Amino acid sequence: MLILSWNVAGRISRIAEQLERVLELDADVVCLQELTARSLPLWRERLSAHGYLGIEHAPLPAAPDRARALGVLTATRAASSPTRVADVPWSERVLAVRLRDGTEVVNVHSPTSPKPDLVKVRTHEAVHRHLAISVPSRLRILCGDLNTPRKEHADGRVWTFARDRFGRLRADRGERWDQAELSLIRGLNEHGFSDAFRSLHGYQRRELSWEWRRWGGGYRLDHLLVAGHAEVVCCRYEHDWRTAGLSDHSALVAELRPAARG
Repeated sequence: MLILSWNVAGRISRIAEQLERVLELDADVVCLQELTARSLPLWRERLSAHGYLGIEHAPLPAAPDRARALGVLTATRAASSPTRVADVPWSERVLAVRLRDGTEVVNVHSPTSPKPDLVKVRTHEAVHRHLAISVPSRLRILCGDLNTPRKEHADGRVWTFARDRFGRLRADRGERWDQAELSLIRGLNEHGFSDAFRSLHGYQRRELSWEWRRWGGGYRLDHLLVAGHAEVVCCRYEHDWRTAGLSDHSALVAELRPAARG
């Protein structure tokens, strides 16, 4: 199974080039973030014409404000159906689909930290509760722009955006915020999930999927976590898609194959 996850940054002016890259890859599962009311129909049309049988997207609010004008879409080669993730504050940012073989794919675009009403924290908590339910015989995949962590250390320590640049917990965010961000990138480990990229490359390898060009810094915000009987064959970031200006995020591409049992 070849999986693509990409935050396309809502860029209408580059959508033809974005589509070309995505369709050339010919992935089995395509998870996109930051689609708009204008771009959603174009993606649906082209993906359907390219042979994707399952195309689902989280509905955008009828009259969204600027903060809620972005949605997610998941396209699958096999037929799929949406499943509910309870208590998500911004429903357009989280989409779970199930394939006929029982595989579940959860596509998430986490709100950024400055958004009001702890919406980022509540999103992470809701997705964690959903995925913490054990389903031993099923392949489950979480992917998308999780907008965390702030820093990954070579020894495996992780700092979230609840911490400042020195690693100190910020008084205005606190322990709940810290645990909410960790609940997806670390807290799912006890439920059988593993970080596809780090499982192959370890923490010594520094990788950015979003870069702040003006200051020369960035973060690895885009992730894919896997639970179930599957082996991660490869997991990489398509940085040239970002450096070409198609998005401010690199696409994440991973290949999974059934793991040998016994």
